[in-house]
Amino acid sequence: MKEKKRFIAVIGGSDCTPEEARLAEEVGRELARKDAILVCGGLGGVMEAACRGASAGGGLTIGILPGGSRQTANPYVQIPVVTNLGEARNVIVVKSAEAVIAIGGGYGTLSEIGHALRNGIPVVGLNTWSLSRNDRPDNSIVLAKNPVDAVNKALNMVND
Repeated sequence: MKEKKRFIAVIGGSDCTPEEARLAEEVGRELARKDAILVCGGLGGVMEAACRGASAGGGLTIGILPGGSRQTANPYVQIPVVTNLGEARNVIVVKSAEAVIAIGGGYGTLSEIGHALRNGIPVVGLNTWSLSRNDRPDNSIVLAKNPVDAVNKALNMVND
């Protein structure tokens, strides 16, 4: 029996640093190598870099777009999903995935992390947000050392 493909979301800012873009591209390439399907918000920055890496590695990329046009997707999105929902599409991005890898990001990324954790979807963090509650660290985001570690942790959490 053929093994089921895993859906992993990569989230992060539409504006990102060159280092975040490098990490995202490596994450995308590693997801393709592990035969996982990459889900993202479909725009630029971390999303584009991750899709570029996945596409270069022969992987499949899905972009859940905030607007009403397929043409807004980055050039590496193979399956653009038009929602016309704006930022509300963040919920669809994380709910479409079995695990989430967060790279960098602003408040939109933080909202996606919150939606994922609230819905029991594991989150792996790579140079992203950290959480605390009542002045105590909240370790809900599993930290990764590098892109390969991030992908391995995400896939292991899905397979467990």
